[in-house]
Amino acid sequence: MSRKILLINPWIYDFAAFNFWIKPLGLLKVAEHLSTFDVELSLIDCTDSFEVKRYGIGRFKTKQVEKPGILKDIPRFYKRYGISISQFVERLKAIPPVDAVMLTCVMSYWYPGIQKTVEIIREILGNVPVVLGGIYATLYEEHARENSGADFIYKGKTDRINSALYDLGIKIGTKRKRVPYYKLNLYNEYPFAPLLTSEGCPFGCSYCASGLLTDKYHRFPHGEILKEIEGLFKIGVRDIAFYDDALLFDSENHIKPILKGLIEEGFNVRFHCPNGLNARFINEETAALMKQANFKTIRLGLETVDSERQKATGGKVNNKDMERAVRFLKKEGFSKKEIGVYIMYGLPGLDIKELKNSINFLKSLDVRIHLTEFSPIRGTRSWDELVLMGLINDNLDPLLTNNTVFSYLYSGYDADEISRIKINVKEFNAK
Repeated sequence: MSRKILLINPWIYDFAAFNFWIKPLGLLKVAEHLSTFDVELSLIDCTDSFEVKRYGIGRFKTKQVEKPGILKDIPRFYKRYGISISQFVERLKAIPPVDAVMLTCVMSYWYPGIQKTVEIIREILGNVPVVLGGIYATLYEEHARENSGADFIYKGKTDRINSALYDLGIKIGTKRKRVPYYKLNLYNEYPFAPLLTSEGCPFGCSYCASGLLTDKYHRFPHGEILKEIEGLFKIGVRDIAFYDDALLFDSENHIKPILKGLIEEGFNVRFHCPNGLNARFINEETAALMKQANFKTIRLGLETVDSERQKATGGKVNNKDMERAVRFLKKEGFSKKEIGVYIMYGLPGLDIKELKNSINFLKSLDVRIHLTEFSPIRGTRSWDELVLMGLINDNLDPLLTNNTVFSYLYSGYDADEISRIKINVKEFNAK
């Protein structure tokens, strides 16, 4: 007898959120894994409610909600992003009885969405087993166990899900051929699709959790990737976002063969890189191939212009790398509107002067500037540094790691000065 499992991507609870090619890829990979067994799957994505604009991205529908007590002093509106409560209840009631519910949570400070989801599941579905996985469950296992309401906290990759279900008394039968997530009919349509060509990252940046979530860097076969892109194209997808942490690493043996294959096949698909590319690996040929393959959104990671901090945080890129990469991209016809660079403020020790220097450097390159607020991640070197400095303790509530919250409470910046910087950057980007 087939087991029936419901997958749920909960709401985002935050001060700000935008659907910048956001899809619960981890949960969809769980669906792929479960498709190899005798399982019937259904999905409710609580964030699947946004006004689709250019290239498939857009603003989430929102509802202002009461702030948790620990956030009461933050002078911003706290919101729930996604479908309404009534829509969720309606969809939940329409699902036939299930043997288990599996949830994910990407950002650790989004856990109020998990709590609300589990609360409603209990009201509608009773005591059906609830399994919680994802980044929050992996980084904050004990916190999730004590606060999420889930019956089982799952850490790690999808290959051990079977044992987690077995511990709940759910056997999922005989193995069969895997079905790609986009062929499982979990969504009515795909305004865009996420894509991974690799897992993990060969670098060890001080502020990044990649090494905590995946123990080694692994690339998928080129033919498999091209086949997945072809499958997405055939169902009507025209915008694909790469989720890789190191898309361009060892490009001669990875991304370049993939790009050449895409050009040869001639798929009319637009590609986007929201996670930030490593400028060090962009040479003249790479830039040309990206242009020919129809890349539309280039995001590069710089974080800071200070050379010493670049080395201290991982040394993956420097200013000369960035200058060279931008020069090659512009030579191939990429415009300022298409080339954006991330710089981060709020890193331990990074002051306003350094932030302004980074902004001025990017202005000199005439690229779009994307300011990102540092969010400390438990287990990283930056986290340990903050604990050692006495700014935070190791048991800091995940809600206080929210980038908006952390910048306001812990960075030491003048809020008015940051507001002026943001306005200045916005005006520059609009030119």
